[in-house]
Amino acid sequence: MPERERSLRGVSSGVNEGDAPPVPAEELLDRVARGDENAFELLYDRVAGTVLGLVRRVVRDHAQSEEVTQEVLVEVWRTASRFDPRRGSASTWVLMLAHRRAVDRVRSAQAAAQRDQRAADLGVVTPFDEVSEQVAGRLERRQVRQCLSTLTEVQRESVLLAYYQGYTYPEVASLLTIPLGTVKTRMRDGLIRLRDCLGGTR
Repeated sequence: MPERERSLRGVSSGVNEGDAPPVPAEELLDRVARGDENAFELLYDRVAGTVLGLVRRVVRDHAQSEEVTQEVLVEVWRTASRFDPRRGSASTWVLMLAHRRAVDRVRSAQAAAQRDQRAADLGVVTPFDEVSEQVAGRLERRQVRQCLSTLTEVQRESVLLAYYQGYTYPEVASLLTIPLGTVKTRMRDGLIRLRDCLGGTR
């Protein structure tokens, strides 16, 4: 097993080298703000499960909950510099981001359903604003596809299965016959590369 993968599996299991005390989440966020990918991996493993649990209570749909969770974690990576420890703990800040994004997803889905229903009831042609949104969405998807091509084959395979086909991480691990920790590692690395390709700023 490559040295990097061994170390990442140790991180995923929550084991600290030499049984050292865990690094405070606030310190991890500070390191993430300075572009420390190892700190992001540690923080990812620490908060991902809690974030997913909160999002699922709001969104309800499992596949969408996993998608929103990944969006939240990307947002943490991009905006870690905005965390202010004087206003609360790191966990509170991350969960605030998660709740806000989950609520936004529910409202967006409800608004879209209501628009579609009104259009169907009235027999109205899709208005210009909605056409604009659809075009913008297609352009964004094209950019995402271009960025997906920058991933390694194994990263792209995992991301596509999780995002575009709706498989959970354990299902991806089963389909690819690889350990769950390896799936998580590929997803983390793939998200970091996608974020850089899409030109996000922290």
